[in-house]
Amino acid sequence: MQQSALPDTPYKRILFCTDFSDNADHAFAYAIDAAVRRPGCTFYLLHVIPEPDAQFWRTYIYEVEGVDEKAKQDVDEKIAASYRPRVPATVNLQVEVRIGRDYVEILDFADRHQVDLIVIGRRGRSAITGILFGNVTEKVARKAKCPVLVVPMHEAAADTE
Repeated sequence: MQQSALPDTPYKRILFCTDFSDNADHAFAYAIDAAVRRPGCTFYLLHVIPEPDAQFWRTYIYEVEGVDEKAKQDVDEKIAASYRPRVPATVNLQVEVRIGRDYVEILDFADRHQVDLIVIGRRGRSAITGILFGNVTEKVARKAKCPVLVVPMHEAAADTE
């Protein structure tokens, strides 16, 4: 069988969303593969720091000086350790951190940057979180204006959860 060149696709701006869960880490392999196969594309890596909904907690957290900067510094360190070493030099990586409601920030970012493909893990940090606060992946997939690649955990890892 003769191997042909990869088909031309419209994916010039790829958005990978992470919450640093095992599923997000697994989904990263798919996202980086998509970027490598599309030379010249922009590969956005986005993490949303959840902002508490309750006014009481919002007030309490913002009384602590530098809490946002500390959170962003921690995220930068995680990205440097977990993702940057896995990005080939040929990929145009743009790291973004937002604070707010996760799915709202993801959708807003995708719209503002005219993202062509969103890659996201199917399940985040906790199954309970999905039940109590709504499923981020489901909301992104349902409301996004572009294609969304939802990556489940591979079977061996999913069995251990």
